[in-house]
Formats: sequence, structure tokens, C-alpha cells
Amino acid sequence: MTPADLLVVGTTARTLDPARPTATAIAVAGDRIVALDGEALALRGAGTEVIDLGGAVTTPGLVDGHMHPLFGAATFHGADLTSCLDLDDVRRMLADAAPGEDGWIVGWGLDHNVFGGGAPTNAVLEEVLPGRPVFLRLYDGHSAIASTEALRRAGVTGPRHFEQRSEVICDRAGVPTGMLLEHAAMELVQAVLPTVSDAVLRDRLREALSGMAATGLTGGCVMDAEAGALELFASYEENGDLPLRLRVAPWCMPGAEVGEVLDLQGRRGRRWSVEAVKFFMDGTVEGGTAWLEHPDCHGTGTEAFWRDPAAYTKAVQQLADARVQTVTHAIGDAAVRHVVEALEHVDTGGVRHRIEHLETLPWELVPRLVRSGLVASMQPVHAGFTKADHSDEWSTRLGAERADRAWVCRDIRDAGGYLVLGSDWPIATYDARTVLAHARLRRAPGTTDAPVAPEQALTGLMALEGMTSHAAYADGATDAGRIAVGYRADLTSFALDPVEAPADELAEAPIRLTVSSGMVTHRD
Repeated sequence: MTPADLLVVGTTARTLDPARPTATAIAVAGDRIVALDGEALALRGAGTEVIDLGGAVTTPGLVDGHMHPLFGAATFHGADLTSCLDLDDVRRMLADAAPGEDGWIVGWGLDHNVFGGGAPTNAVLEEVLPGRPVFLRLYDGHSAIASTEALRRAGVTGPRHFEQRSEVICDRAGVPTGMLLEHAAMELVQAVLPTVSDAVLRDRLREALSGMAATGLTGGCVMDAEAGALELFASYEENGDLPLRLRVAPWCMPGAEVGEVLDLQGRRGRRWSVEAVKFFMDGTVEGGTAWLEHPDCHGTGTEAFWRDPAAYTKAVQQLADARVQTVTHAIGDAAVRHVVEALEHVDTGGVRHRIEHLETLPWELVPRLVRSGLVASMQPVHAGFTKADHSDEWSTRLGAERADRAWVCRDIRDAGGYLVLGSDWPIATYDARTVLAHARLRRAPGTTDAPVAPEQALTGLMALEGMTSHAAYADGATDAGRIAVGYRADLTSFALDPVEAPADELAEAPIRLTVSSGMVTHRD
């Protein structure tokens, strides 16, 4: 028999294969698992690379179900504002911020809660950095604050109308306050920001993806193709392999031609491919753009991202008829309901369509969602931006009843649904161990914070499935998500058992080995 290229020994494997739940040795040839246990050991040859894991626990390779790697590399740079708890912290950070090209000061990760319940405006920017062009992205990625000078450079002097649900927030006199809601409004200022060279973007992307591999990730679902992502992925592969295998879903925005995203389907490189289309049904709770069945505490949240929701239904059904997977951002209860109604009776031809985020969900909608065949893709790590006592901006806007429905992961699993887990990086950390731990703890690991909706906690096995077998199911992959002969050689090896070990310990446990499609991308 042909010798293996790679032989992993000294491990206990949780295969997630009901026919063979455990293994102690794994043989890999090319990008496939070719043998297990004794049969694997027999494939050791002179050229076989043997890795002894010294007792580590190996699982199918982890996949992040929702990520934006190039968006993070391109835009989440400058002043890191994630640690700011109030406006005094923002003042200190901005005072120390170093200006970049053309005097621009950019920052990222600003929490809505720093405004203490008040409307976010650029007043603090004008106080600390008068006359300077400043652009700060809030942590949700759907809003930003621009200084008066930044708005001037972008030619923004008042309200604008957009095809999508987006807004330049203005005061009663029609003067912009600096707050920009959703993509189209933010793009007005982003268009005049200094550009980042492709060489720098490739370096940042390499750093981010290598960091992801070090936390055990072997692949990810990229939920955009913005900023020339496909071209950048292609140029990256001219000089090397991407550390992760990437499955890309370009955006289909209101007013766009469905044929444009259809034409992108099937475009691919060695380790990336376009295999889906991303829609937005709403925005975010904190920004007041989540589509809710009842208004939030400010009287907002009653509009869809698609001003004509019927146009979304037509577009998503057209793609379903073409047997193209759709993934739809739907955070509010009305948004989720609309997606379910749009797809629950459509002949999908076996394609598994997905709903992303589902941050607040009525109990009665859960079984309907499951019966529809839609896959839920959630990021319980985002609950780290909320508080169990509902004193945060997300909970305050929704009210206690809807906040109690936060990220109903366990309800979906108990109802028999498929649940994919992810980070939405750069919105939250890409560390896969933290994602797994947060899904079990419903709080940030390593803290004594009160858990958010603890009854929605997943078991260790459920959390692991959310980044392995359920992720493979969602993407229609019949040769992934398990450690089995003939399956893709995606492996993640933990220093401890990710199912049985305490979740707080899991978040800090070393990753001994990451193998993506047969390629060793990290070893400790």
C-alpha cells in the first residue's frame, strides 16, 4: 500500500463518527484520511511525517461558521477602543491616538454602552480632536461615528436616501450628528479614507488567518467579498497557501441584480471558493436597525433592511431555484420570521439555506424554524456584549421579555435543529476555544460574570458539533465534519478534552496541532 504522507499518533480522537467513535492513530495522504488505528500505523513509510501528540485529544477540524477576515484585516486597525467603558476612557484613548495618512485618526471596537444610554454623536471627537478627520467604527460593524471634518471631506452635509435601510443621523436642524448607520452611510466616509495597499492587506490577512489556525480553526465561512476580497485571495495564493480553507458568500444588496452574484458562484482558488450568497434582512439591536415585531424602547426597529421585503423574498427564492445556498443576516424576531416565511415552502433541491445571528427569537418560532429545514448560525460569544441584569444597551433597547430570549442555542438543538457556531470576527474574538467555551458558559470564560440566559447553554458535545459536524451539514459537505476514512483531513488537537474538560480551562488550553485539508497549519 502507498505510505501515508502524515501519521498522527499518541492521541485519543473523538471522531464524531457513530460507526467508529474513537481512534488512536490517523493516517493522511494528500488531503484525505486514509486509515485509522492499526491500519494507519501500517502505512508508515520512509517519507511519512509522524507527529506524536503525547496524549492530546483530536477532533474533526474546527470551522468558524461566520467570519469576515479581510474586513477585519482592512478596517479594524488604528486606535483599539474595545477597553473603553465610558466617555472618559474614549477621551483618553483619542488624546493618545496617532494620526495616520492625511491626518486621519481611525479607531475600532467602540461599545455603544460608553454613551450611557444617550445617542452616540461626534461631540466627544470635536472636544478632544477639533478640526481633525476622525472615523471610529463601533463594535457591531454596522455603525460608525465621523467627525465634522471627516464628514466635510466626504461631502456629507445632511440626510441622504439609500436603497437599503441606512441613515446619516441628523439633528432637528438637519445637521449630521456624526452617527452613520449601516453600510451605505458608512461607505460615504470610508470612500475618502486613505487606502491600504494590497501588500499590507496580504500581510494582515496572513497574520489573522495564522492566528486563527493556532486556535484550532481549519476553515471558515466568509460572509462577504467586499474590498476586492476574491482578487486578494487569488493574489495571496500566487505566493503561498491560505492557512484556512475559506467558503465565501458575496453580498446581494437591495437594488442589485441577482445575476451579478450568480456569476460569481463557482469562482475558486486552491483553498477558497464562492459557494453561497449573503443577504441582510436587518441591522443591529444597538443601532436601532434590527427588524423587530414591536418597536424598541426608542421607538425604532420596525423597518427591514430591504425597504421592500417582498423584493428580498423574490431574490432569495430565485437563488434557491438556482440551487445556490443563501445565508441571511437576521437579528430581530421580525427579520427571522420573514426569512422563515420566505423559504419554508421552497423546493431547495437539497441545498441548506441559513439564517445568521438570530439574537432574539420567540419561543413559538423555534419549532417552525427547525421544520423549515433552515440552519441556524449563531454567535453566543456576542452575549459577552450584554449583561444578565439587562442593564446594557442591547437589553435596554429590547426590554426584558425579548432580552430573555437571547441567543436561544439550546432551544434550537433540543428541537432537533442544526446549529452552526462562529465568531463574526472582527466583531468578536476569532479564538475558537473561546467560542466553544462561551457556548457552554453563557459568559466570558475566566470571569465571574453572571451568565446570560444560562438555560440556553450547550453541552460540550453540542458546542463541538456546532464547529464540526453541524458546520459540514450546513455546507452540504458529505466528506467533512468527521474523522473517518475517505473524509477530508481536517484535524484539531487539544491539550485536553474539549467535551469533558471545564469550559474555563478549555478557553486557555493549548492547541497541539491543526491540520487543514492535509496541510499542517499549526503545531505546538
